[in-house]
Parts: sequence; structure tokens; C-alpha cells
Amino acid sequence: MPSSDSHVVVSAFTEDQVERLTGVTVRQLRHWDRTDFFAPSYANADRRAVFSRVYSFTDVLCLQVLASLRNDLGCSMQHLREVKKKLYALGDAAWARTTLYVVKKKVVFDDPASNERKEVVTGQRILGIPLETVRAGISDRLAMLRQREASTFGALSRDRRVAHNSRVVAGTRIPVRAIRAFAAAGYNNEAIIREYPTLTLQDVQAALKEEQAA
Repeated sequence: MPSSDSHVVVSAFTEDQVERLTGVTVRQLRHWDRTDFFAPSYANADRRAVFSRVYSFTDVLCLQVLASLRNDLGCSMQHLREVKKKLYALGDAAWARTTLYVVKKKVVFDDPASNERKEVVTGQRILGIPLETVRAGISDRLAMLRQREASTFGALSRDRRVAHNSRVVAGTRIPVRAIRAFAAAGYNNEAIIREYPTLTLQDVQAALKEEQAA
């Protein structure tokens, strides 16, 4: 979603993070991917590979809306395929000005430019979903997701239940090998942190220092 808005969050999210941010379970994410309903923006052709499904911030916003429309309001998957296309076509500024309405399980877009709705309003109760509210809510939950104990900064750990027992940055599920891979690809410390906003400079330095000692 191109934008000049300085408040836009640009990042990448694992399945577990998307589940925590949107409430869409990992199982449902994988089902939507397999059925070609919603594939992550950064996907490995081999879905069996580690971190083969990585989602963009735009993905997270759209998933939050689609999950509400599907799970809470019962909109059909066929209809939501068209809704998804429209959501992706919106510019960031339009998210702040656009409201969705649901009429008889059909989504109506209130176009802020023409002030027209694509469906006829029959007088049935209409549910509005202000997209900026969704965007703000995801941003708030993202901030909470990033919170870590200060004692974990710059520390590495290993847990058999996390990342297949690989070495990870303490307090996260980010493997040390992933940080090394970005560094090997020419990413500097600041660029790596942009890819993984939960990391601190101490975390990146600790991961690369372990590589040198190995």
C-alpha cells in the first residue's frame, strides 16, 4: 500500500504474530493460503520451509477486516474474494476515510470521493466498520506485541518449543540464523531492525557476535 504517510507501519509478520494481532488462527491462515483465498505477501514457494509465510502490514489490516466479515457476520468466501481486491486497491489515505457497511451479508463500500454506496440500502440495520479504527487497533496491538522485558535485550536463548530448538533472540521467536542471513545479504543493523521491529540494536549485535565466535 504505497503512501507518504509518515505514520504507516512497514514491517513483516509471522503467522503467530498475525494470529495474536488479528485473532485469525494459524490453522485458518494456512487454510486460506491453501485455498488461494489469502496468500501472504512474502511467501516461499515451498510452504514447508521455516518462515515460508510472512505477512505485510497491509496483509494484517485486510485480515482483520476479512476475519470480522467472515467469522462474525457470515459473509460468503466468494463475496469476500471481491472485497479483498477492493481493500488492497485502497490507498492508505482512503483507509482513514472509508467505512464498510454490511447489508444482508453483502459488503457495501462508502466511497468518500463520490459519497455513493455500491448496494441499495433497504432500511435493514447496517453495521459500519471504520477502517481507520481497525488500523489504529492493529497499531496499538503491534506496540504491545513489541514489548519485551529489558533483561532480554541482547540475550540469546534456545527452547525446544520455539523455532525447532534453534537459537533465537530472547523474548522473541526470531532465529539467530535469520538475522545472520539478512546480514550476509548486505543488510546493515538498522535495515535488519526495520525487518524485525521487535529487535533492538543489542539483539542484532549479539546475534552477529555469536556468528563471529562460532
